Amino acid sequence: MKSLKLLSLSMLVALTACDGDDGKDGTIGSNGVNSLVNQTVLTVGNAHCANSGVQIDSGLDVNGNALLDDDEVTTTEYVCSPALNQASGEGVSATVNNAWFSQGKRQVAKAALNTDAIVNAAGKAKNVILFVGDGMGVSTVTAARIFEGQQLGKMGEEHQLSFDKFPYSGFAKTYNVDGQTPDSAGTMTAMMSGVKTDVGVIGVGEGVERGKCSTVAGNELVTALELAEIAGKSTGVVSTARITHATPAATYAKSADRNWEDISDMPASEVAAGCEDIASQLVNFEANLETKFAGVNVDGIEVVFGGGRRHFLPKDAAFNSADASSAIEGDRTDGRDLTAEWQAQYPTGNYIVDSAGFNAISGDSTERVFGLFNESHMHYEADRQNDLVGEPSLSEMTDKAIDVLDNNSKGYFLMVEAGRIDHGHHAGSAYNALTDAVEFAKAVQAAVDSTDPDETLIIVTADHSHVFTIAGYPKRGNPILGKVVSIGSDEPALAADGMPYTTLGYTNGLGFRNLGNETNGDASYNDAAVTERQDLTSVDTTTSGYHQEALVPMGSETHAGEDVGVYAIGPGAHLVTGTNEQSLIFHIMDHAASLVLKAEAAAE
Repeated sequence: MKSLKLLSLSMLVALTACDGDDGKDGTIGSNGVNSLVNQTVLTVGNAHCANSGVQIDSGLDVNGNALLDDDEVTTTEYVCSPALNQASGEGVSATVNNAWFSQGKRQVAKAALNTDAIVNAAGKAKNVILFVGDGMGVSTVTAARIFEGQQLGKMGEEHQLSFDKFPYSGFAKTYNVDGQTPDSAGTMTAMMSGVKTDVGVIGVGEGVERGKCSTVAGNELVTALELAEIAGKSTGVVSTARITHATPAATYAKSADRNWEDISDMPASEVAAGCEDIASQLVNFEANLETKFAGVNVDGIEVVFGGGRRHFLPKDAAFNSADASSAIEGDRTDGRDLTAEWQAQYPTGNYIVDSAGFNAISGDSTERVFGLFNESHMHYEADRQNDLVGEPSLSEMTDKAIDVLDNNSKGYFLMVEAGRIDHGHHAGSAYNALTDAVEFAKAVQAAVDSTDPDETLIIVTADHSHVFTIAGYPKRGNPILGKVVSIGSDEPALAADGMPYTTLGYTNGLGFRNLGNETNGDASYNDAAVTERQDLTSVDTTTSGYHQEALVPMGSETHAGEDVGVYAIGPGAHLVTGTNEQSLIFHIMDHAASLVLKAEAAAE
């Protein structure tokens, strides 16, 4: 019978030392002359020796042709080269004992466990939280990771943001139907409805003509938040931007123009045509949804946190809030006070405008809350201490929203936007953009800490990116906001013009500003764009008021068109993989929570 053996590495040394005795084949025990041994080198990937080796066949030359034919082989032995973790020696030890190598092994083992735990069943997620870092492209994520790590005393590059640790990730293609480089209205509509659409329109399909009210009818899309409402879940919208701005508005509104935030922003002809401004749609959300779907009974959005009071108040100084930044805070020209209308509609709800009101909210006993913390956008995180009456951070709003929403046994849908990452980039302020990105990551961690991963799907992504770059060849641990210092040097590297330059920069925008300790990035708009290179030799580029140089002068830095990251944890998270259309995010949320099926069942 033919035998097969696997030999050790030490046996290979002994076998290769043999020099001529082919074995014994004699009934009287004398040296045989017809025993043959044949050795064949095996390459990497062989079925018997995955890491390469030698196949040793032996047997008797029965037909006397001096060759060991296949039918004459009686024994086959394999001498396999050891796998890396079975080998020894200084060279191997330097690999297997290296921290990077060990970290990789741990990550592979963790990934295998994640794969084993995948649940494909639809509807497993009781809760869905969608985090949107507005303008948080890949370069922003990388720079924010380094920035936070260096703030914690690390070199920075090895650090992980909260969502970097999520088990599943992929990329989303951000283009709009009519635009190679997108805007937030079209991209957020895609995420919320599963349908890509045009630049500048909210909650409607590509068949709409921007700015034409008459084209809205028949093009309205259904959003994940609306489906959650119909299914009986609680719902919430949180943003550091105006709550009527494109990203938050795409959760609840239908508009032929993202700029129709209140009636004063609309042409008289479009008001006469019957279109409703975005702020009014938010306050009338419950009635509008019940009108759109006959027979459904919803209770409205339970949590609204953001800025944008001016769009809810009449243009009358008598309605000014304590921290109004304008002589007349309100913009509405129809005389309506939408905050009062909301309070009349929900008499047990809480309307709040400052930190004191926010801190007084108890998650356990609060049924509904409407918080408008600024006349326009909320402050940048770095500038938040300058609010006259105080405003909560994004992580605090996230935590409070979950405390209120999780009182519903059917679960909830929550959208959280870090809107001021985008604004920091538009102003050319990497400091403000990154500070808000770090706070965004803290908000994600707050959600992770407050939820059960077995019943809550959390998706983190961006609507689009910015023309924000990480350049040069700075050495490891170089301050991310600093000038480029090359490996092996302690002095800033010089460009071809003989001047130092920063690691971070913008392809276009307002360009260089040296505003010292200014924490409001929008101060950049007070001056014209800088068109020439600046000598940064004596400039501290790590201050909050430094704005990076830009190649192409413009009145505001622009969006970029590359893919953005998508990160996920919880039921259905495994569907976030590869590179996909941005509209797929809706379908992942729907699969995880069965939003469509549950809404249809509730509507019957």
